[in-house]
Amino acid sequence: MFEVAVGLGVIISLVFLEAFGVAAGGIVVAGYLAIYLHQPWTIIATLMISFTVYIIVKLLGKVMFIYGRRRMVISVLLGFILGWMSRTYGLFDSFPSDYSIQVIGFIIPGLIANSMEKQGIISTLSIMFVAAAIVRFMLIIIFAGALIN
Repeated sequence: MFEVAVGLGVIISLVFLEAFGVAAGGIVVAGYLAIYLHQPWTIIATLMISFTVYIIVKLLGKVMFIYGRRRMVISVLLGFILGWMSRTYGLFDSFPSDYSIQVIGFIIPGLIANSMEKQGIISTLSIMFVAAAIVRFMLIIIFAGALIN
């Protein structure tokens, strides 16, 4: 099911990129988010890391040249480090939830932050959540309503 979600996410992201000129946070982000739509605290934790990376990259951009691949690499690396730190030190253990809250993936926060830097926060989040909802809906149809865990 995971592979199908990521594959559908890639397709939907490409369609949205061509139709609207806005990426859904990165080519694989919509598929990953679709898998976790039933865990809102996990998505919030991922977005918190993404916003933190976004702010750090903005601040770094004031003292050094960050553009193109350099921005992408710094965003993904910071997202990886902050996600690892949140897992290792249990930064989200105090969230009110019935499940263990983890940041989604290792590169997802960095991809989201890079897209927010490139195309704006509102545009990125809007397209990202619409694409994730469409992917989730397609997964429900494909797997005959089976719960996605």
